[in-house]
Order: sequence, then structure tokens, then C-alpha cells
Amino acid sequence: MKHCTLFAAAALIATLAGTPAGAQDGPVASLPPVIPALPAVEKPADAALAALTKENELLQEKLKALESCSISSGTLAAKNGKRLKEIAVDIRAQRQGLTDFEGYVKWMSANIAGYSKYISAGSVAAGFAKVLPIPYAGQASVFTKFVSNAALSLSAASVSINKYLGTSQQFLARVDAIDLSKESSAREVSELVRFADQDLLKGMVEVQEKLTSTSELSASSLSFLESLNHYIGSTDEYWAKTKSLLKSDDKKEKSFLAESTTALRNRAAGFNAKFKLFDETVKKDAPLIKSLVAYDDLIRELDPKFAKAK
Repeated sequence: MKHCTLFAAAALIATLAGTPAGAQDGPVASLPPVIPALPAVEKPADAALAALTKENELLQEKLKALESCSISSGTLAAKNGKRLKEIAVDIRAQRQGLTDFEGYVKWMSANIAGYSKYISAGSVAAGFAKVLPIPYAGQASVFTKFVSNAALSLSAASVSINKYLGTSQQFLARVDAIDLSKESSAREVSELVRFADQDLLKGMVEVQEKLTSTSELSASSLSFLESLNHYIGSTDEYWAKTKSLLKSDDKKEKSFLAESTTALRNRAAGFNAKFKLFDETVKKDAPLIKSLVAYDDLIRELDPKFAKAK
């Protein structure tokens, strides 16, 4: 019995093993195919929100960076205050030379009348003294105009110098009165920057222009006197033709002319040396004052309390 059972089991196994999987007659239940999971699709609204969030984070980072390096209106005002005090050093140096300029202008005004008779007489001599730079070809009216214009120019220079002395003194007094450690100094600095631009700089440039004219006038007068002095040293022809105009002793005239030429040469050299220093400070301070105005404009935009300041 036991042997029969083992035989039957072996036969069944052999039968199943020899039958192909696809040759079964009855229907076989099959499992559905396995489909891989797809990634979740992000909605458009979610994508936009994420982009905005990221952009906002970047902006916050930029704002923090700007806040860490920003300059307040108070800081700018303090910087302007320091610059004003630096300009004041140059203004004090200018004022030391202004007194000398005023003295030179007065001296020239007093002497230009003395030169005028040589200029007038020179107009007569110009016909035979071709080397004279002034006067030109006997045009007496031109030389009369030269003298009158010189007098007007020197007078205008004197007025400008005196006016600038007053303006610069006012500027220095206001600079000295500013205490940068006080909060109220910001408004004082702002007002003084405007004064420096509208009054101080204007007067400074005007004096520069008038002194330039004075320097040119001195050079013209000196050129004439030196040429004339050289000419009369080599010939008496000038005196022979102009003594009726000079109406003075030849020796005294020659001596006066020589002394006048030497005095003008020496004083003009001193004037030009000091004027060069003045001119350099103007060229240095003019753009600096303009930069202070630009910073002050920025301060008024940053700080509402300065918006209505004049």
C-alpha cells in the first residue's frame, strides 16, 4: 500500500513537470501589471508661491547688507562739517595775502597815473621806436583808454578784495562756532554749506578774476617801461622828440623812469608769487565746495527735517 502511494505521487509530479506553463486548458487567474509611481505634479500656484518666497528671502538678505553699510544723514553732515573746517584753513591763508593784494592794487593805482605821461609821450615816439610794445603806432587814444581802463580795473579789484575780506571773515566765524559733537550742528553745517557755495565761492572766484586782470595789467605796464627804459638808454632821440610832453628835467625823468621800472618789476614779482598761491587754493576749494553741496542735497533727501531748509 505504501509503495502504491509513492508511485502515484511520483507520476503526478512527472506529469506536471512535463506540461508547458502556457498549455493549460483552463483559464488561469493573472495579477495586474505593476506600474511605477509617478512624481507628484506641482500646481502652478504652488510654484509661483515658492518663487516669490525665494525672491523675498533674497531681498531680505540684500536689505540686511544695505543696513549694515548704510550712511545716515548725521554721518554725512559730520563729514561735511570736517570738510568745512579744512576749507577754513585755506581761507585763513588767503586772507593773509589779501592784505598784500590790497596794498599792491593801491600802489598800482597811484603809479599808473605817473606811467600815463610816458605812455602818452611814447605814442609820439612810436613812429620811430618800433620796438615799444606799448603804445602801438602812435595811437594816442588807445593809450589814454589803456590808462583809464587800468584805473577802472584796479578800482574794481579793490572793491572785490574788500568785499571778500568781509565774506571770508563771516565764513570763518561761523565755522569756528560749529560744535560737531552736538546734534544741532547738522543744520548749521547744512546752512553753512549753502553760504559757502552761494557767497564765499562767488566772492573767491571774483577776486581771482580781478587779480588775474591786475597781473596782466602789471605785465603790460612793466613790458612798456622796460622797453622804454632800454630805448632811452641807447639813444637821446626819444627825449628830443618828447621833452615838450614830459616838461621836466631829462636826468630826473630818466632816473624816475628807471626807478619806476625797478619798483614795478620787484613788486609785480612779489604779487604774482602770492597770487599763484591764492589761485591754487581757489582751484582746490571750488570743486570741494561743490561736492559739499552734492552731499548736502543727499542729506536733505534722507532726512525730512532738512527738506524745507534753504
